[in-house]
Amino acid sequence: MRLDWDAAYLDGRTAARRRATVRITRTGLDVALADGGARFFWPFREVRQTQGTYAGEQVRLERGGELPEVLLIGDIGFLSAARAMAPDAGHLHDPAHRRFRVGLTFGALVTAVALALGIYFVGIPAFAQVAAARVPVSWEESLGASIVEHFAPPSRRCDDPVRQARIDAIVSQLAAKAQPQPYTFRVTVVNSPIVNAVAAPGGNIIVFRGLLERTETAEELAGVLAHEVEHVLHRHVTRAIFQHASTGILMAALVGDVSSVVAYGLEGARTLGDLQMSRGAESEADREGVRLLQAAGIDTAGMITFFEKLSARERGGDIVPRYLRTHPTTAERIATLRTLAAAAARPERRLLPDDEWDSVKNLCGELPTPTRSTRR
Repeated sequence: MRLDWDAAYLDGRTAARRRATVRITRTGLDVALADGGARFFWPFREVRQTQGTYAGEQVRLERGGELPEVLLIGDIGFLSAARAMAPDAGHLHDPAHRRFRVGLTFGALVTAVALALGIYFVGIPAFAQVAAARVPVSWEESLGASIVEHFAPPSRRCDDPVRQARIDAIVSQLAAKAQPQPYTFRVTVVNSPIVNAVAAPGGNIIVFRGLLERTETAEELAGVLAHEVEHVLHRHVTRAIFQHASTGILMAALVGDVSSVVAYGLEGARTLGDLQMSRGAESEADREGVRLLQAAGIDTAGMITFFEKLSARERGGDIVPRYLRTHPTTAERIATLRTLAAAAARPERRLLPDDEWDSVKNLCGELPTPTRSTRR
């Protein structure tokens, strides 16, 4: 066993380091200074270790009071030799524990990562679901109205009372069959070429001009509106916003703080703009949307043909419509919609004749483009 070790000695009175040799004995350390031949003895009972328990550290031993003498030893093997040689050296750090500490640290890191992933993928969605089920309707309505103000400011809205009334009549026909339901549904048409429609909390539905102009019949828009109505009724949007937005908006919702809703309107609008519903939420909105159309006496074929039309554009190499990116329409989903639609007879009456619908879908046709600041 190696007993002699190179060290540096500090006397506690000056910053000068002096080369020394430390010899391990059964009761202590025999220290010999290299420059003057002085020797002295450190009993283990008077030695305390203040450094050298972590990888990369040199061993630091001290002896004395406020200005202690110090020995610095660079080789960690010194500790193992001292513990093996001297029973009184048991209070010195055992280097073997470093491996345990590294393993413990790694295990703690893995646990922390797993916990963080669990919170993100399980805890936050579960918390958001509970919160969305308990948030007051008045809070949802206020948040939805604030989001609409940011998402669709008055200068960008297509506001023709006569043609808007036709769209309002469709959503009212759907809402009348969605019982019980606590919301008053409002449709806002935005003068933008984006092919999209989004539901905001509290009964607000935003339809972009690009989507409205792509519809060929009132039934096609009714299919889109039925899907979005179900997102609102099942609070899919509210839950998703809680899950993706900051904790501030979630805490304000839980305590019913309506006064702070406006402050979160912009955050909610940004979240809604990038939001993608889960597959479960989309499937539920599909199923319940078809049933809502059937209950309202509206032909479900419009919902199916509109989704098929957008999918065909995607397959044809066109730019993917925003509505498909936020509401993924696959062949499997369309097949499911067809199966659900086949369970009920098609209504005999249409919502609007084609020529009337051509006028409605061009609601934004005579409005200025959204890049201008002109107001109606």
